[in-house]
Amino acid sequence: MTKVTTSAFDHPEVRAVAMPIDGVNDRLSLRDHIVSVEIGAFQAERAMEQRLSFDVVVEVAAPDADLGDDVDLILSYDRITWAIEHELAAERLNLLETLAERIADRVLAEPQALRVFVRIQKLDKGNGALGVEIVREPGQASSVDQKTVHPTVAFLSNGALASPHLTQWIEQLSALEVPLVLCLDLPAHGNHADGDWAQRNIDLLAIEQVAWGMVSMDDRFTVAATRTELDWAMKNGKICLWAPAKMVLDATDEPPLSAINLAHWFATQWSASALYAIGETPPASDTFATHSVTLDQTKL
Repeated sequence: MTKVTTSAFDHPEVRAVAMPIDGVNDRLSLRDHIVSVEIGAFQAERAMEQRLSFDVVVEVAAPDADLGDDVDLILSYDRITWAIEHELAAERLNLLETLAERIADRVLAEPQALRVFVRIQKLDKGNGALGVEIVREPGQASSVDQKTVHPTVAFLSNGALASPHLTQWIEQLSALEVPLVLCLDLPAHGNHADGDWAQRNIDLLAIEQVAWGMVSMDDRFTVAATRTELDWAMKNGKICLWAPAKMVLDATDEPPLSAINLAHWFATQWSASALYAIGETPPASDTFATHSVTLDQTKL
């Protein structure tokens, strides 16, 4: 092999040495860190775990003074494995590329980090290791606005959706001057399938059909399925109709599919400021206010 080819297929540390940058004197490395996790874009990759292998190199500047054997003065190796564990626990992902970017962003948030190499490989996909490797420096992290949004979440039961007060409730909620997300009830008459997994998908898609059916009601309405879509919509003054399938199926836990409990789960995920349940009684929460609104109650 040529020197270029050898460095491309060797450990990322070899790549780092072959790509010197000013100011880098030290390198931390993680080799052959193997974790079993559910990941993948294909249906066959759901409800199963596969092994991922992580190789990470973090380049740092030499310390300005004697460290005195003080662990608080260095970039700890634990911060690398913690970055991996945190991103794997955050949500189920389809792409290794997304996972690599998020790990790199989290490592580069450490003040000592000057550059990071992240290689992730699937060990159980085909006859060999399939993977991705990225190189990132500070400033190349995600450009998504990191300002935290704490929306008001409103659950609309089937009774609420059919009520003549619906528009009035939505106007009151939107007047709170906090981003508003509407979570919808499961239609009373839906399709049924054998098997919990198939039924879960059918129920989630049924809720999304209701959301799409409501879009024409108000110019401010938008259907949002991903965290990125929700974040953008809320920061741009839209009223979000949550399409739950992607977030629920990608969750690392197993969110409850009872519609009101699903709205409560969403409010928890987004650190909501409040949850209003119209036509239902929501579960209590220690982190946000919950309000039960009866169908004959015109003022929230």
